[in-house]
Amino acid sequence: MVLAHDVGLSLQGATVLANSALEPVSISTIADLDEFFVEHHFTGRHDRDAAERDAVLALRPELRALLTASRDEAVTLVNRMLAEESAVPQLVRHDEFDWHLHAVSYDAPWATRIRVETAMAMMDVIRSDEMSRLGICADDDCEGVVLDLSRNRSRRFCSTACGNRNAVAAYRARQASG
Repeated sequence: MVLAHDVGLSLQGATVLANSALEPVSISTIADLDEFFVEHHFTGRHDRDAAERDAVLALRPELRALLTASRDEAVTLVNRMLAEESAVPQLVRHDEFDWHLHAVSYDAPWATRIRVETAMAMMDVIRSDEMSRLGICADDDCEGVVLDLSRNRSRRFCSTACGNRNAVAAYRARQASG
């Protein structure tokens, strides 16, 4: 099953944010968050201050837990997150995107929107039994979350760096044994 465009965007943003806490930390400043906001097509309120930065970065453990949970655990987390934020799903259309779901207003704090949008995206993943699209990086030295949106479900690494490191190691092992 191909996931809806907004679902993929929400999951990609959540994955990047969850992985940003791993060494080396990739999102830590307000400027980093500004770049993240634009790169992942967020809309709505963006305060660009320390309080917002702290609130968004505080989501990382919860997002990681959700993205690496079993299906049943994910259901519990999604239901809790949506209830805590009093989410009310609505169809919206904005920018270049056709009708899709939002469950909080554009004026809600960005951290709230990330939390709810991720929970809403995970609803589609859970309902379509696509939890296998989420996992942990195959690099033995990495704990990054992997989101595989490819058709053939072949993504094994959380980043190009991890994939390249493993390709080089495999090449060297072949050269040493040959």
